[in-house]
Amino acid sequence: MPKQVDHRRRRDDIARAMWTVVDQRGWAGASLREVAAEAGMSLGQVQHYFASRNELLEFAVQAASDQTSRRVARGMEELGESPHPRDVVRLILVEMLPLHPDARPTSRIHAACVLEALHNESMREQIGSGMRDGRDGLKQLVTQAQANAQIDPDRDPDTETDLLLALTGFTPLLELGVVPPSDVIAAIETHLDNLFATT
Repeated sequence: MPKQVDHRRRRDDIARAMWTVVDQRGWAGASLREVAAEAGMSLGQVQHYFASRNELLEFAVQAASDQTSRRVARGMEELGESPHPRDVVRLILVEMLPLHPDARPTSRIHAACVLEALHNESMREQIGSGMRDGRDGLKQLVTQAQANAQIDPDRDPDTETDLLLALTGFTPLLELGVVPPSDVIAAIETHLDNLFATT
């Protein structure tokens, strides 16, 4: 009986190989041939699933988003039932930033995709749509916290959401060693203390 191939697993393995190549060598070094070598496959096998580097990048960034969501879900389980929204927001921000080894490859593949999306309309729509969804989810947390008197109701929820998202701008500063992770965490804590101060 011929061996059954798990095509979804193969695609995921290729995507993870691309994460590794981009993490270690940058987007410029992420050719299909390099990704194939990292995945332990032939170039032809990779091309069977992805016709181009951009097609693979689109899949890889979606897989990275899914991986980040799984890390957030695990963190939510650790927070227990009915966690304070401050803790939820902190968890989301920390998982979006390259502050630990698991987050670094997914952060770097997102950065590569954003740069590529500037010149690729279909990728631009995919990435933009995902970012808008993420912003909407964060805004819901802010407005719910306001309804529960955990954030001052006079604060503008759109502005506060955008300021939270601005904290993810620490990514290049972390990657280039301009600021250490401890300073980034301190900045996040200070901002959240100010946001959730209602007295």
